[in-house]
Amino acid sequence: MATDTTSADRRVLDRARRLLDERPRRRRHPTSRHDPTPTSPSPAISPPPSPHPTEAKDGTPTSPRERRVGETRSWSVGERLSLAALLVGTLGFWLYGLDANGYGNSFYAAAAQAGSQSWSAMFFGSSDAANAITVDKPPASLWVMALSVRLFGLNSWALLVPEVLMGVATVALVYGCARRHAGHVAGLVAGLVLAVTPVATLMFRFDNPDALLVLLLTAATAAALRAVEKASGRWVVLAGVLLGFAFLTKTLQAFLVLPVLGLVYLVCAPTTLSKRLAHSLAGALALVVSGGWWVAIVELLPDSARPYIGGSQTNSFLDLTFGYNGLGRLSGDEAGSAGPNSGTESIVRLFSSSVGGQISWLIPSALVFLVVGLWATGRSPRTDLRRASLLLWGGSLVVTGLVFSLMAGIFHEYYTIALAPAVAVLVGTGAVDAWRRVRAQERRWGSVTLSVATAAAAVWGFVLLTRVADQAYGTLRYVVLAVGGACALLLLVTERMHRRLVPVVLAGALLASLAGPTAFSISTVSQGYSGSIVTAGPAGAAGGPGGMNGPGGFPPPQTQGTTGATSATGAGGPTGRSLGGLLEAGTPGDEVVAALQEEADAYTWVAAAVGSQNSAGLQLASGEPVMAVGGFNGSDPSPTLAQFQQYVAEGSIHYFAGSGQGAGPGIGGNGTAAQITSWVTENFTAVTLDGSTFYDLTRPVADSATSTTTATTTN
Repeated sequence: MATDTTSADRRVLDRARRLLDERPRRRRHPTSRHDPTPTSPSPAISPPPSPHPTEAKDGTPTSPRERRVGETRSWSVGERLSLAALLVGTLGFWLYGLDANGYGNSFYAAAAQAGSQSWSAMFFGSSDAANAITVDKPPASLWVMALSVRLFGLNSWALLVPEVLMGVATVALVYGCARRHAGHVAGLVAGLVLAVTPVATLMFRFDNPDALLVLLLTAATAAALRAVEKASGRWVVLAGVLLGFAFLTKTLQAFLVLPVLGLVYLVCAPTTLSKRLAHSLAGALALVVSGGWWVAIVELLPDSARPYIGGSQTNSFLDLTFGYNGLGRLSGDEAGSAGPNSGTESIVRLFSSSVGGQISWLIPSALVFLVVGLWATGRSPRTDLRRASLLLWGGSLVVTGLVFSLMAGIFHEYYTIALAPAVAVLVGTGAVDAWRRVRAQERRWGSVTLSVATAAAAVWGFVLLTRVADQAYGTLRYVVLAVGGACALLLLVTERMHRRLVPVVLAGALLASLAGPTAFSISTVSQGYSGSIVTAGPAGAAGGPGGMNGPGGFPPPQTQGTTGATSATGAGGPTGRSLGGLLEAGTPGDEVVAALQEEADAYTWVAAAVGSQNSAGLQLASGEPVMAVGGFNGSDPSPTLAQFQQYVAEGSIHYFAGSGQGAGPGIGGNGTAAQITSWVTENFTAVTLDGSTFYDLTRPVADSATSTTTATTTN
């Protein structure tokens, strides 16, 4: 009997041992491999594991290594679903009613069309497939659109969907940067802030170069953050490459953040000074190569082998870079400049009536979080990653904002999209960091920060909404002020609240802060935008309907296969029967299109028109190359009168559009375009098509029995 009992006990013990051996072992923390302290076999004297081994009292990682461990943990299902909701929601929001924008800015749409027809035109960024003249920007953004048009044909979606995708990618980058240094919630808040920023909603649905520029600058800043974290020369090189391609998107604007990125790496990277300098030199070399290869090709080619460089007065891309698109923007000394300027230079320009509603909603809150964050990390080690993040995003915001505020040259409201990612990251990370302070018992410090930031957003939102109260949002402003003010006060006493009330207060603060920009963004996606100068928000938000000439700016072109959104009158006359003007392309009638397409293969250019917008409307409607005499506003000395006369003698141009409108030294002044116009009107037969005057360059006046032939027009 004793033997049976002993055998049974032995079997029970063996089974227990097997169960214990099969139980999965808990993974040791990565830092434990380097812990020299021997572990005790007795659980009775083992210290209890810390619930947050990588967090300090305030909830933030205590060292760069521990921070990386916390950041690279696996994502939960909830985190993945919420990120997917953010990105899919942003995509759907920005795609809504996208075709109402028509071709957007016809100046760039025509160049994308040309690039889809000619690889050479695509490479140079020419306005027409015959390579007469380029746009007044580098061609990187056109490469994307031209490839899309090659694949899907010329239509609104082919032109504008790539811009939307660039915007969604920027939201993802902003989320990633905020999450890496402040957690998932910070990433979501930052991404949401960017998604509802009015100027971002506008320009990520438009075909200006700014969408690609902001994507590349955000990616460069993200790469710089990783470089600082890892002291990695490869990440520095990547940042340089991204900045180089940003230069090929919008020239020197790409370099506004360069001093910030370079200095932060030199100061904060956790490696020796010699390595930091070597990495910086490698990054600078990568920038020069990635941004300079195209410039070198253009400058080294003979003038006869490439198109004229639009926007320059000397047919030089370097002249364009440092003149019209560069230092001239700062000083105001811009040869060939044209178009209205958005206010005068001022330290408060970003908060003015024309610019404030585009970007400034959360700038006061972002500055509050920036100042408090830098103060809180003032005694941190040189390599502190949280402070490095604040310096990168805060420095980019301050430097770019000051340049935009004080530049004396051409400035438009939509330029401020470059500030949106920095504002978003500072708000997202700052708010979460302040709340962590509250939870870590530093209640006064964190509560006051959140309260002040919420109050600033509510009060400034009330001011911005009041500016357009007679057009929209008359009641919303009071809701924003009341809810925001109440939440700001309640945030000061969170320790006395019931724990279930705290999330309600936090949600109310977020809603009050984002209600204004969200309303502006909803108005933006609800109407069509086209032309050279556009502003987000409701009609009248920038001193006029859509900022310029009708709801959402100028009316979109009503072209075949393209849906427009408004019926306002553009610069050149009624929608559907105008040749355009300085800032907006018109839409030629059927008779004009038929005349341009007749025997089009016999001509290099089916027409020539003064100003790029005038030529763009004709080119987009006919699908044939149209020469832009004088470039964007007719002030570029291309072609010369002698060159134009040679083209006409060779039979390269069929018509000359005589109904273009605009302003500037080239249009109606003493420039080359005016000389060409005068020569054409004196020597060639005028033909009226759909109410617009054209000159048939194959019919000199001397060969015509009558100087003017009027064709019957049908509307």
